[in-house]
Amino acid sequence: MEKSWMPAYRRSKDYEEGVEEFLRISLANAIDHGRIRCPCQKCGNTRKFTIRVIREHMYFNGFDQTYKDWIWHAKPIEINASETVNQETQTERDFFGETVDMCEGAHEHFTENPEEFKKFLEEGKKPLYPGCYKHTKLSGLIKLYNLKARHGMTDNCFADMLIELGDFLPIGQELPSSMFKAKKTLNALGLKYEKIHACFNDCILYRKKYHDLTSCPKCGLSRWKVTKKNVYRKKYHDLTSCPKCGLSRWKVAKKNVVKKGVPTNVLWYFPPIPRFKRMFKSLETSKSLTWHNEAQIKDGRLRHPADSPSWKMIDYKWPDFGSEPRNLRLALSSDGINPHSSLSSRYSC
Repeated sequence: MEKSWMPAYRRSKDYEEGVEEFLRISLANAIDHGRIRCPCQKCGNTRKFTIRVIREHMYFNGFDQTYKDWIWHAKPIEINASETVNQETQTERDFFGETVDMCEGAHEHFTENPEEFKKFLEEGKKPLYPGCYKHTKLSGLIKLYNLKARHGMTDNCFADMLIELGDFLPIGQELPSSMFKAKKTLNALGLKYEKIHACFNDCILYRKKYHDLTSCPKCGLSRWKVTKKNVYRKKYHDLTSCPKCGLSRWKVAKKNVVKKGVPTNVLWYFPPIPRFKRMFKSLETSKSLTWHNEAQIKDGRLRHPADSPSWKMIDYKWPDFGSEPRNLRLALSSDGINPHSSLSSRYSC
C-alpha cells in the first residue's frame, strides 16, 4: 500500500488521491461501515466518525505521521465460518485500547499490593455483558461517569441510572449496582483530587500559611458560609466562641474534631504530575508528546506551535527546559483559535 502521500502538502493532488485511496481501503476492511476510527493528528484513532467527517479531519488536521502501520484500517476481514473468531480478536484489540491508559493509574494505586492490582485488571477487562464486543466493564463505567459530569447529574440520579441500566442489560452484566461501588472503581484508577478552601472573592487559597485562618487576610470575608441558623452576626461574625459564656461556636464531634462549617468557596485541585507520568507511560501518547522534536518538519514554515516565536523564545530564555523534549508547555496550549479566518467552527487547534 502506497504511503508516500502522508507527509505531502494537503492541497496537493497526491494528498487528495492518497486520502481517497485510504478511505476506500478503510471501508473495504471495516466491520462497521457507518463509523470508523479517525487517523487525523487530533483524533489519533481514538474516536470514530463517518467517512465524510474523517475526510474533513484529514484535510483540516492532517494525517497522523506516526500512524505508519494501518492496523485499524488496512487489515482484511474474512467473512467465513470463523467470523466469530475474527470478531473476538478485533474485540480484544478494542478492549486493550480502551483500558490500557486507565489501568496505568490503577497500577500506581496498587503499588504495594500487586495481587489487588491483578484482580482489578481482570475485573476491568471483562466484557460489559456476555457477548459485548464494544465496551469493557471499565470503559463502560468511565463513559457513563463522563456523562454524569457533563450534565451535572446528582449522585442519587446516577445510582438510580446504574440500577435501571443493569435491568436493561442481559443477565451477567458487570455494571456496578451502586454509587459507592462505582466510586471505589474510579478511585482505584488514580483519579484523585484535593479540595482546597478559597476566599469568596478569590483572594487567597487556605493552604500553607493560610491553612488555619477563619477569614481572608486581604478582604476580611469569613472562610465559612453564614446560614440562617448562624447567630454570630455583625460584630460577632468572626468569633469562634461566645464572648459571654465562653462556649465554642462549633460542634465537637465524637473524635474531638471541631466541625468548622461549610466553606464559601472550594477549589477542586487535580494534581497534574501523576497524570503527566501516566501519559508518558503510553507508547503512542509519548510519541505524540515529543512529536515536535522528533518528527516535525522544520523548514521555516508555521505548521505547529513549535514553529512560533513564542516557543523559540522559551527555548532561548530557558535552554535547560528547551533541551528536554519531554517538557510540556502548558502555557502555550490554546483552544478555539481558527488560523484560517473562517466562520466555520469545525476546526480547532
